[in-house]
Amino acid sequence: MAGGIRESNDDLNEAHEINVTPFIDVMLVLLIIFMVAAPMSTVDVPVDLPGSNAAPQQRPQDPVYLTVQQDLTVTLGNDPVADDALAATLDAQTGGDKEQRIFLRADEAVPYGELMTVMNRLRDAGYLKVALVGLEAAPTPQAAP
Repeated sequence: MAGGIRESNDDLNEAHEINVTPFIDVMLVLLIIFMVAAPMSTVDVPVDLPGSNAAPQQRPQDPVYLTVQQDLTVTLGNDPVADDALAATLDAQTGGDKEQRIFLRADEAVPYGELMTVMNRLRDAGYLKVALVGLEAAPTPQAAP
């Protein structure tokens, strides 16, 4: 019989492969979440920072003040310091104690980049404990509820 009915076996062939479609779906959802959340984690808002109302710390017996003046000259105490002699002058002032805190004062007209340059020179000289000195802000009165 040419057009006869064939007997078929109803057993389905088993697939021996891993179905990766759910895995790809989960990965795409995670990718979208990270793409949306990543730009939110950066801060790109210009802001005027307020003064500090924190209680001042006790001053050490013999503090080391490094001052950056408006004309970008650097002084250690009251003595001007050349850029290339900063490390040697600090070593002489602190007795080579790299753990001593250096109090860095800067005129408010000094650009931020110049202040960072001085801080990088301090770091290169081995002085990692740097305290920034500023004026104490007057406490603001609390508004009554």
